[in-house]
Amino acid sequence: MFFEHLESHTEQVSPSSTKILTFFRILAFTGMRKSEVLALQWKDIDIFNQKLTIGKTLAMVEHNQIIIQEPKTISSQRVIALDVKTIKVIEQWRYNQKEWYFKFGYNTSKDTQFLFTNKFNELYYPQTPNDWLYNILEKYDLPKITLHGFRHAHASLLFESGANIKEVQEPSGHKDVKTTMNIYTHVTPEKVRETGERFAKYVNF
Repeated sequence: MFFEHLESHTEQVSPSSTKILTFFRILAFTGMRKSEVLALQWKDIDIFNQKLTIGKTLAMVEHNQIIIQEPKTISSQRVIALDVKTIKVIEQWRYNQKEWYFKFGYNTSKDTQFLFTNKFNELYYPQTPNDWLYNILEKYDLPKITLHGFRHAHASLLFESGANIKEVQEPSGHKDVKTTMNIYTHVTPEKVRETGERFAKYVNF
């Protein structure tokens, strides 16, 4: 449901842009933090091997300055596998990005180009994805969910599919297994299944 409306919303925003769709697709299907998604560069995406590498995060410091920094822990540096549909969405966005930004005089062909930038090819403020989500939920009268809710639901779906604690810890980027257990093991198997089914229906897998 969510992605059906998101695709419609993206077309209305710009027929040649799949930026917002790509952002939420990556967010929902990898369990990444929004600051990690906003810090992605094309060199981090391996289309052939269907994976992405996480090694940095976006942050806002004094005077509203946006910076890219290394994650606080080694565990946050990780590699995540991507499903076929997500790869296709990412490939479409790269094509759209080159075409769209070229019209404004920006060359986005370099591997150091960030996936998600504003019309001036500058990094987004961390609040921007929250605004995207709020607008979509309000416009289509969808059940409320937070950006972190996508991350939590992704982990729940991994558990529901039979993944063990370690298999959930690594893509989530938690420092240790205890963190994963503290966050997720209070959820009963029935609740995990319920969360997985509800989230799958919500995003329309």
